[in-house]
Amino acid sequence: MTAPIAVEITGVEKRFGDHAVLHGIDLAIGENEFVSLLGPSGCGKTTLLRIVAGFEHATAGSVRIRGEDVTGLPPHRRPTNLVFQRGALFPHMSVAENIGYSLKLRGWPKARIAARVDELLHLVKLDGLGGRGPTQLSGGQIQRAALARALAPEPSVLLLDEPLSALDLKLRQHMQLELRAIQRALGATFIYVTHDQTEALVMSDRIAIMNAGRLVQVGTPREIYTRPASIFASDFIGETNLVTGSVAGVEEGVVTLVTPGGLRVRGSASVPLAAGSTATLSVRPEAVRLRKGDPADATPDEIGGTIAEVVYLGSRVRIEVAAPDGTLLWADLRDAETTGLERGMVVLLGWPADAAGVWPGSEGAEG
Repeated sequence: MTAPIAVEITGVEKRFGDHAVLHGIDLAIGENEFVSLLGPSGCGKTTLLRIVAGFEHATAGSVRIRGEDVTGLPPHRRPTNLVFQRGALFPHMSVAENIGYSLKLRGWPKARIAARVDELLHLVKLDGLGGRGPTQLSGGQIQRAALARALAPEPSVLLLDEPLSALDLKLRQHMQLELRAIQRALGATFIYVTHDQTEALVMSDRIAIMNAGRLVQVGTPREIYTRPASIFASDFIGETNLVTGSVAGVEEGVVTLVTPGGLRVRGSASVPLAAGSTATLSVRPEAVRLRKGDPADATPDEIGGTIAEVVYLGSRVRIEVAAPDGTLLWADLRDAETTGLERGMVVLLGWPADAAGVWPGSEGAEG
């Protein structure tokens, strides 16, 4: 990261009684960067966001914003603002009054408040709706108004806690692009909490994957997707095939795994692996190639199997193949590549060894 650091989280831990929620979190976020905290429910991402905001206090560690240690400061003394899951607009105020409320508390002149409100209404595409009440807005409009209200005092860092989770799919997808465009237009630093992997991939400069109170991996969307650092990261981001077995051999970085049922698969070692140890291979469905053929004609990177299911998904067709040991593997193909493929057909499927990663441990292991 070459940009100046906007937020520096160092050694942050959080305990509620005997229960540890966060374990030594270290994360630096650059100026004008959009970083998503991504992970399953209960992984600690919202707790971490609230610690940055000042609504929770870390048991250990520190938070610095633009070089200032804010660890002990209350929320109103931090250069941050927080957007919650639901807009939570004041119901007795108009949209414009909601947006300008914090500026009124700061003693801004009325003319300056009005100018700032108009600027933000235009930014979030609510021109002409400033006089409406919250009950007269759609779900997407409420979230845009809440965003404008949070942006009004020009915080150094905007914190967003799953603000699109209550919206329907189409609106959520639209708002993802709008939110990203707003962040770029402002050149602001956004820290965004989500459990939605697609949301994180679409909007983020970098993604910080969390699991069980720990950072599993931090990287760009492309890095996270194409070079996951663990079984958990591979499984949580995107869709993947996971095959667990024993390491039969490692040659020039290529690992051969054998499942309990005797299926042999190959992939690239991510870390040193000992012969006989348990490991898991991950390969994306789009990396799997499939062809008609006799299993006796399989190459070293192919296995035979029987088509168990064909699922049409519009832009692609997903083929589920059952290997002889019962392992189920998915291949995502273009429609034109699936001509003549039917359930019950014997096929060969495979992937280049460098398209699959192999990590120690079994499926379901923590990151």
